[in-house]
Amino acid sequence: MNKTASAAWKGGIKDGIGSISVETGVLKEAPYGFKARFEDGPGTNPEELIGAAHAGCFTMALSGELGKAKLTADSLKTTATVTLDKVEGGFAISKIHLDLVGKVPGTDQAGFEKIANDAKVGCPVSKLFKGNAEITLTATLEA
Repeated sequence: MNKTASAAWKGGIKDGIGSISVETGVLKEAPYGFKARFEDGPGTNPEELIGAAHAGCFTMALSGELGKAKLTADSLKTTATVTLDKVEGGFAISKIHLDLVGKVPGTDQAGFEKIANDAKVGCPVSKLFKGNAEITLTATLEA
């Protein structure tokens, strides 16, 4: 399976503007630039998109792991916080924290945390960052 995305850019690093699109069209020419990435400017940025991809991948993997345990979530919500640090030679993503809140009948907090950790390890986006960024998880089971 191959999925495509594209980016276009015009101008310098600080004054330029770019756009990001994906093949499905759900994201089409979304603006991005220096201010959206390093300040509070409008538009998106690569780290935000990586966070969305990781949250989505992990939550879907978690649903699969719950299914293996014969559990079905009433709700799962994951927020991914991506940390971009200045390092020697530029910038690097050093950490991604997944904050999960779920309502899953038939399990307890300890069981939920174990299944969530299994999903974190098995998620393809987590595997992509393994060894390059610290990936942490907080899993909260709602009653």
